[in-house]
Amino acid sequence: RHSPLLAGRTRVFWDRLKGVMHCHNPIRTITDAANRMAMSSRDVILMYLPLFHCFGLYEGPLMSWVTGAKVVLTTMFEAGETLRLIEAEQATVMNGFDAHFYDLCHHPDVDQTDRSSLRTILLAVGMASSEPVARLAQEKFCPTLSAWGMTEVGVGATRTFLDAPVDDRCVESGHPLPGYEFKVIDPDTGDVLPPSTMGELCVRGYATMQGYYKRPEATAEAIDGEAWFHTGDVATIRDDGSVRFLGRYKDMLKVGGENVDPTEVEAFLLEHPAISKAQVIGVPDPRLSEVACACVVVEPGQAINDGDLDAFCRGKMASFKIPRHLLVVDDYPMTSSGKVQKYLLRQMAAEQLGLNGG
Repeated sequence: RHSPLLAGRTRVFWDRLKGVMHCHNPIRTITDAANRMAMSSRDVILMYLPLFHCFGLYEGPLMSWVTGAKVVLTTMFEAGETLRLIEAEQATVMNGFDAHFYDLCHHPDVDQTDRSSLRTILLAVGMASSEPVARLAQEKFCPTLSAWGMTEVGVGATRTFLDAPVDDRCVESGHPLPGYEFKVIDPDTGDVLPPSTMGELCVRGYATMQGYYKRPEATAEAIDGEAWFHTGDVATIRDDGSVRFLGRYKDMLKVGGENVDPTEVEAFLLEHPAISKAQVIGVPDPRLSEVACACVVVEPGQAINDGDLDAFCRGKMASFKIPRHLLVVDDYPMTSSGKVQKYLLRQMAAEQLGLNGG
């Protein structure tokens, strides 16, 4: 049971990977997740996430293995092809990130596609900017579930319940699966923070990794003496134990000494009628050290400039949170699993804005 079963990969820096060693225990995690989702051999899982990504592997072939569900695999994600397969294969379950479901919900064929076979979607949400997509997916497809996880903790360590209120399924990241403990700490002091206070999420449980392959120093840095894995994620935990993922600490901005949560600003920018997608990054500033830069995709036929953005934000949020720079882009650099590569956005912004660093 404790012999290594697999080694997942997780990126540390742009050009370095860590091997994440797991024993057989995560198989039980998949079984617990399947039970919470009421998975059975009657389900048809449509999986377009790459299988080298833990989300794709665990929620696709391994979920099929423990439940007997059929799994339909594709070589890559393409919204039109995915809609065709939903109807052709009578898919009942789908998984993905907000970028996938934004494309699906806005595809011109969505309303002509028979989506009635779908019964649930597992959508990784929690960040404020994910909420509009989660709510739209409820309208266009079926009830969604939310989850949080990462390679080091056996992938999905939380999941919402099927009968949870819509607000919880669109905003929260779910309750812990059996065998997991969670806490939120002050990353500077290590003190456990009270409910609903933002801090670093720490996880302890039977399915957390055994360690990083041939990286004992990195393992010791990530897992403390009491077996808590320090995730580097920003989160809150409610009184009822529900976890909400808010982002990565490395993506948090420090503007003139003030902490800025980029997902909060992104969610606000999405209220602008000309903006269809928003990502906020930090860029160097000689006075404040760092300021916010909004990288936006505009709606067809719309336009926006720096003055428009400043007028929209002024008086509605703290001045230090308002983006000082605006970049209008066609789309974002993405990983093959559908995550925005913010480090590439920072490089792009530094080049286009003529800034040093980034």
